[in-house]
Amino acid sequence: MLAIEKQEEDRVFVHLRGPLNADLMQAGLEDLIEAAEDLTNGTMLYVIDDFEWPTAGALAVEFKMMPDLLKLLGKFRKCAVLCDAGWIRKVAEIEGMLIPGLEIKSFVSKDREAAENWLKQA
Repeated sequence: MLAIEKQEEDRVFVHLRGPLNADLMQAGLEDLIEAAEDLTNGTMLYVIDDFEWPTAGALAVEFKMMPDLLKLLGKFRKCAVLCDAGWIRKVAEIEGMLIPGLEIKSFVSKDREAAENWLKQA
């Protein structure tokens, strides 16, 4: 499941749980692009539960949509990743070091309030 919701004028919520096939990836990424369409200086709360590797078809969809996804990077300034898997939190923070203009900070799932407070900080 890849659920996307625009929660506030400047915030997008992403929830990833379990396996992703090509159809779920396509629908989720289209929803993300639509939710971020009018954002400037936006934030994202990204919750990852029960992570499973996406199927090969899902990865192919992601690569196909990569030009549109790269355009989204300039629409966000902060992303809080909530996940209990330490390796996913570490990878998220490394991505944040590699993407100019986007600050990524990871939190364990029980620290959702801290993540949301961090997103609200200037």
